[in-house]
Amino acid sequence: METTLRTERLTKLYGAERGITGLTLEVAKGEIFGLLGPNGAGKTTTTRLALDLIRPTSGSVEVLGLDAQEEALEIRKRVGYLPGDFGLYGDMTARRYLSHLARLRDMPDLEPAESLAGLLDLDLDRRMRQLSKGNRQKVGVVQAFMHKPDLLILDEPTSGLDPLVQQTFYGMVRQVRREGRTVFLSSHVMSEVEKVCDRVAVLKDGRMVGMGPVSALKRRAAREVDVRFKRPVAPNAVAAVPGVFGLKVRGDRMRFRHRGDTDALVKALAKYPVAELSIMPPSLEELFLSLYGGGKG
Repeated sequence: METTLRTERLTKLYGAERGITGLTLEVAKGEIFGLLGPNGAGKTTTTRLALDLIRPTSGSVEVLGLDAQEEALEIRKRVGYLPGDFGLYGDMTARRYLSHLARLRDMPDLEPAESLAGLLDLDLDRRMRQLSKGNRQKVGVVQAFMHKPDLLILDEPTSGLDPLVQQTFYGMVRQVRREGRTVFLSSHVMSEVEKVCDRVAVLKDGRMVGMGPVSALKRRAAREVDVRFKRPVAPNAVAAVPGVFGLKVRGDRMRFRHRGDTDALVKALAKYPVAELSIMPPSLEELFLSLYGGGKG
């Protein structure tokens, strides 16, 4: 497996505060890899370390086979980066800003940027100060993608984008993968990384608490289940179903949490006269609890 990004025991401390601790991961060429976690988990710290925008306390980062500290300038030529705090203001138009970047990147013309702007419904001739947050974010997406970099590092890339534009963005990310290039993105939205990522690392409080396909990680988390029966069912019968815990009964309705195979749960409940069944997907916090071993059941 050819590796595009590798960290080894990567640690960044901010005084008494912890950014990340002991992060070790590998991202394969042609993969869409996600960093998932709440604000303050260490996602932005990780992306900045990869580009040598900040220096690690200890550990190492290798990007595109190059040392992130020793060869940072070469790495930045081959990476498209969208920071989480991207924002441009003032009288410069988006076209002028992107033209300036195109010259710095030795691009022959602005056609790739114009094509991307068309996909995103972005007016390049409006001044940056006139753009909404969502449209400024579109400019950020365009500047990251327009030179077809070997690696895209995207920190909360859909922040401020409306749902239709988000779908367009997901299509752009998948196209990068089809071309054999790599995407490394961070998000606090589990459904987002589930849509596009091949694998995901889950961060909380600066530590990686799980890594793998999102579907595999979700199977370890508890789901909220609400079931209504056509006639009374003994609560202890439902409580005895493997993976069920936290059972609450109100009339003909039972609510509980379940961890494990959802299909097996449905088959077990099918033995009883079910009128309605609702199974909620696990929340991000439930996922963290399961990965920390802090959940019950």
